[in-house]
Amino acid sequence: MKSFHSSTMFTGTVKSVSVEKASFFIELLTEESIEIQTSTTTYYEILRNIGDANRDRVIEPDQNLVENKIGKRENSVSKEEWDSKRQLLKYIKPDVLLSVFAIYSENDNTKFYSARRIVLMHSNPNEYGWEETHWWVQQINTLFENWLDVLFQTKREFTESDFAEFYRTNLDLLGGPTMNSIQECATLSRFLYGLSSSYLLTGNERSLSAAKACSKYIINAYSNSSHDGKYVFWKFGRIKDSKSTKEIIGSLNPEDFGSYALYEQIYAISGLTQYYRITQDTWVLNYITRTIAAFNKFFKDDLANGIDYDEKTGNNNDNCYLGLGGYFSHIDPVTMRPDSNFLGENIMKKNWNSVGDHIPAYLINLIVSIDPLPKTNENDSWVKLLEICKEILIDCVTKILDHFDPQDDSLFVNERFNHDWTPDHNWGWQKDRGIVGHNLKISWNLTRCGFYFERLIKELNDAGDTSNLIGEYSTLVSRCNKLSIKLGNNMKECGVDLIRGGIFDALERHPKNGLNTEFTWGATKDFWQQEQAILAYYIMHHTAEDATSQEFLKLARYCSAFWSLFFVDQDYRKIYFRTNESGATIIEGQYGIQGGHAIAGYHAFELCYLTHLYIRTYVDRGEEHHDNFTLHYQPKANSGINTLNVMPDFFRPEDLRIIGYKVNGYEILLKGLEQFIFQIPINDIAENSVIVVEYQRAGKQQKHSSALKNIPDQKILKTDTKSDSVQISFSKQF
Repeated sequence: MKSFHSSTMFTGTVKSVSVEKASFFIELLTEESIEIQTSTTTYYEILRNIGDANRDRVIEPDQNLVENKIGKRENSVSKEEWDSKRQLLKYIKPDVLLSVFAIYSENDNTKFYSARRIVLMHSNPNEYGWEETHWWVQQINTLFENWLDVLFQTKREFTESDFAEFYRTNLDLLGGPTMNSIQECATLSRFLYGLSSSYLLTGNERSLSAAKACSKYIINAYSNSSHDGKYVFWKFGRIKDSKSTKEIIGSLNPEDFGSYALYEQIYAISGLTQYYRITQDTWVLNYITRTIAAFNKFFKDDLANGIDYDEKTGNNNDNCYLGLGGYFSHIDPVTMRPDSNFLGENIMKKNWNSVGDHIPAYLINLIVSIDPLPKTNENDSWVKLLEICKEILIDCVTKILDHFDPQDDSLFVNERFNHDWTPDHNWGWQKDRGIVGHNLKISWNLTRCGFYFERLIKELNDAGDTSNLIGEYSTLVSRCNKLSIKLGNNMKECGVDLIRGGIFDALERHPKNGLNTEFTWGATKDFWQQEQAILAYYIMHHTAEDATSQEFLKLARYCSAFWSLFFVDQDYRKIYFRTNESGATIIEGQYGIQGGHAIAGYHAFELCYLTHLYIRTYVDRGEEHHDNFTLHYQPKANSGINTLNVMPDFFRPEDLRIIGYKVNGYEILLKGLEQFIFQIPINDIAENSVIVVEYQRAGKQQKHSSALKNIPDQKILKTDTKSDSVQISFSKQF
C-alpha cells in the first residue's frame, strides 16, 4: 500500500532494546515479535489507578551507563535525540510488560511502527500496579464514593426514603438523570451488591449505611409475596411521574418482555445476599430464602412441581415439568408456568443465565454464610437451608458439565437449550453464536465450585465417612477442573485479543472464514466480560499444571492491563461499558448510559473485591511482598445467631488462614479459626460492632500487619442501639 497510516496499539513484553536505532522489540501473546520505533515525541508513563495523578517512580539510569551507551549530551549533535535515547534507556528494559500506542505507516516496502505513547505497568520491572496491596481497595472505594456522590450529593448517612427519591437506574455519561426515571429492582440489587462488597473490602461506614437503606427499599418496594407467604417474587421496577408511581411486574427488557425472567429474579437477591454476609440480618435472609423457594417451585424442572401445580389449579393435566433438572428461563406471571404461549420464543427454554447465574449471583455467598452451620436455637432450619443450597449447587454444576461442554467441534459452550436439554441454536439474536465472557464465567465458577467440593471431601475424610459421597465429590472436582481449563484454553484460541489484551464479545460458534475467530458484529470489548476473563485466569492459574498455570497468569495480567488502561474513566471516576478492539471508548446510544442493568455497580465492584482476594491468595510474589488482606463485618447483635462465618469465597481447605481479628479495634480470643466460623458470645457483642478479620495465604510466613496479640478477656461493651431485624424459622418455608 502507498501512504497508509493507522493508529494502533499493542501489549507485549520487551525482548530487546537497541539504543543506537532508538527502537525495541516486544513479544506479543502470539509469540511474535515486532519492532517499535521511538522518537523525540514519544511519551512514557506508568499505569494509573482510578483517581491517581501520576505514578511514575522509575529510577533514573546511572549516568556512567548512559554516557557509555549514547555519549555525553554536550557532545551530541541533536540534544533532543540524546534526550529521547536517554528516556529509552530509563523506561524500556527486557521482560517489562507495556502497552504501546503507535502509528503504523506503510509506503510500498517501507513499513514501521512509531510509538507515540508507552505505558508501563509499574515503576519497577516485572511488577504490576494492580497486584499491589491497595490497588483494588482504592478502586472500589473511589467507585462507590463517586456513585453515591452522583446520586445523593454530599449525604454520608442514608435512609430508605433517599433511595426512593433519588435512585435512578439510567444515568447519562456524566452521571446526570436521563428522561427515563425507571428504578429497576434487579439493577438496584446489583448496586447493593457493590455497596456491600465495598464495605467488606474497605470498612467504609458510608457504604454500609447506603447498603442498609438500599436493602430496606428493595424489600419494601419490590418484593411480591405469595398469598400464603411461602414464596417471594420481585417486581421488575417502578416508574415515578409527578403524580404517582407505576409498578412494573413483568420485565420490560425486549427479549424477556412481560415475563418473570429467572435471571432478573436471581439478581434481585444478589445484593441482599452479599449484604447478609456482613450483617446476618435474618429479616433480609427471610426474603432470600422465600425467593429460593420460588425458584424451586416455579422455575425448576422437577416433576413434583407440575403435578402439584395442576392439582391445585386445575389449569390442565399436562405436566410441563419433565424432571430433567435445571431451571426454565422464564415463566408467565399470570399462569406462573413455563409453558405459557405468552412467552413466545422463551417457552420451555433453559439457558446459561437460568442455570449458571445462581452460582455467582447468590449461591456461593449464601453458602459461605451458612456452612459451617450457624449456632442458633433453630438448628433444623439451618440444616434444611444448607441442604437446599447444596442441592441447587450440585444440580447447576452437573447440568453445566453435562450439557454446556461443546461437543460439536466448536470452541464455545452451548448456552441455550430446549426443555429436554437439546441445544437451541436458533433462538433470537444469539443463534449459533458464543459469548466469550460467558465461557470464561463458566471457567471461573466451575473452578470455585471445585474448591468447595474439595473442602467437603476433606470434611468427610476427617469425619471418617465411608459413603459414596467422597467419590462423587471427587468426580465433580475433576470434571470442574477439566472443563474450566479446556474453556480457558479455547478462549485463548479464539476470544482473547492476543495483540492488545482483553477479550472480545460475540463470536460465531462455527466460523465460516477459515479462522478460529469470526466476529458477529463489531470487534468490540465489554467491561463485564473483561471481569470474567481476569477472575477466570487468575483463579485457574492456581489449579492448572505448571506450564498452563503460567500461561493463565500471563493472560490474567494482559487482561488486567487492558481493563486498567481503557475501562477506568479517570476524569469522572466510573467505568465505561464498551470499547473497540484498541480501547477507544464507545459511548453512542445505550453505551453512554451509566447505571443501566448491565453496569449497575455489580461487575466492576465484584472485580475489585474478588481480584483483590485472588491475587493476595493465589499469586506468589515472593516473601518481600505483603499478601495479607482484611474484610469487615458488622453482624446484628440480636439476630439469634451466636456465630459468624468469615470464609471470603469458595477456597480450597489449604489456601487461606486467619491470622488476626479485632472487634471495635480490640483483639479478642475467638474460637473456630480453622473452620472460618467465629463463636460470638451474643451477650458480649454490641449492636453495630465492627469485626475485622485479617487473612493470609497459607504457606506464607505468618505476619499480621497489626502485630497485636490475642487479648482473651477483652469484652465489647453493649450499646442501647435497637435492632429492626426479626428472627425467622426456615422450616415453615421449605
